[in-house]
Amino acid sequence: MTSEKSHFPILGFLVICSMMIQISAKYEYQTKYLDVPLDHFTYVNETVTFKMRYLVNDTYNSDGKGPILFYTGNEGDIENFAQNTGFMWEIAPKLKASLVFAEHRYYGKTLPFGNASYDSPKHLGYLTSEQALADFADLLAEINPSNRSSRGRPVIAFGGSYGGMLAAWFRMKYPHLVTGAIASSAPIRQFDTDCGVFSQILTSVFSVAYTKECSVNIANSWDVLKNYSSTADGLKVLKDKFKFCGNITKAEDITGTFFDYLTDVYGNLAMINYPYNSSFLAPVPAYPVRQFCGRLAQNFTGMELIGRLQEALSIYSNYTGQTKCLNIANAYDDNMGTSGWDFQSCTEMWMPMCSEGSGKDMFPKKPWDEKKFSDDCFKRFGVRPKKNAALTAYGGLHLDGASNIVFSNGLMDPWSGGGVLRSSNNAIKIVLIPEGAHHIDLRAADENDPGSVRGARQVHLQNIQMWIKQYRKRLHG
Repeated sequence: MTSEKSHFPILGFLVICSMMIQISAKYEYQTKYLDVPLDHFTYVNETVTFKMRYLVNDTYNSDGKGPILFYTGNEGDIENFAQNTGFMWEIAPKLKASLVFAEHRYYGKTLPFGNASYDSPKHLGYLTSEQALADFADLLAEINPSNRSSRGRPVIAFGGSYGGMLAAWFRMKYPHLVTGAIASSAPIRQFDTDCGVFSQILTSVFSVAYTKECSVNIANSWDVLKNYSSTADGLKVLKDKFKFCGNITKAEDITGTFFDYLTDVYGNLAMINYPYNSSFLAPVPAYPVRQFCGRLAQNFTGMELIGRLQEALSIYSNYTGQTKCLNIANAYDDNMGTSGWDFQSCTEMWMPMCSEGSGKDMFPKKPWDEKKFSDDCFKRFGVRPKKNAALTAYGGLHLDGASNIVFSNGLMDPWSGGGVLRSSNNAIKIVLIPEGAHHIDLRAADENDPGSVRGARQVHLQNIQMWIKQYRKRLHG
């Protein structure tokens, strides 16, 4: 959230058709590929296709009639999402269901132009949510066909974060293919939400995790870092303290690149603030925000504040103790498709972000500058945002026509400000998780899960069972 460059926060992934992959002792699947059109919305050059990767497990679907639990892949390698969506694996035996994890175009190994997929706007222009949903629809038509004499099996879509947005939109756009959807931490209203909400919720998370001094220290650290970066001697002090991987030669390396890195780290820590060790975005301990803030629990100033910040930062950057230097070029795991999401942020995923500072949040003051954001997108990708595209295509505040969707949000998740927290539509279910971080309810059950997380999963399962029962009743009615 700096003024030097636009910042794109991430939400918050030869054909080998039958290769069995083992993620862990309980997560096994086949890797398959399907040819899908490059452009679903044209009748010109419709023979141009590419291979979409998807993962399948039919172990629990013994009679071939069970439902399909379908994960709508988001901005990263689909195997990473399969590893971190344990809830689907846990309910599959009870439902006698098949599991399918579909990879989003331009992420993981689903690259329409191979290694050249990111080379130019001409290639990237086919990276849209609508094209991805059409890919998923083609996959369902292939593996779950329906015709006049028979209907396919019921399909329940699942997704977290952007994947949760896709799951909800999949049900809305293709209700004849998708019976219901569990949309966890899905900020479908972020397009039309106050730009400062994310920063304010994030500040609240760091204020209550240990002591309020934590967010106060973070707020004060920006000026301290800026002051040290203003001289050659100060830059050397920062290099020695943080052990940066790259060469730090000017103030902008700190107030630009490092500030962006820190902003991303704070957001990531809140999103993965799970009550157990995890490695979704980075290897971290249980309740990593609490661990981070434990190093900043008193008021610190000057060099002591810098030292404490460095210690706290290691909770995210070097919890394993194996990292030799601090790479501030990217705060995300290599499996997350940051370049693809940056492009989507510059086209249809237009989500204004700002910070106010001055005690209202823990970040430097940075107003939302629509013109600068658009200009930076054009400079980088040759495109400009269509800020109403997603709202026009899917709706946001008004969801009157939607049905069979559960929107769940952890209130300790900074993305919850753009989530569906209330609705007058009784066909939509709202689940609020007071102690919840980012899509924690889709992760595998853990003995340390709060009661609200366990309760959310029960609501999910009850709704899924109800949707399946209603589907079958209509089928045989």
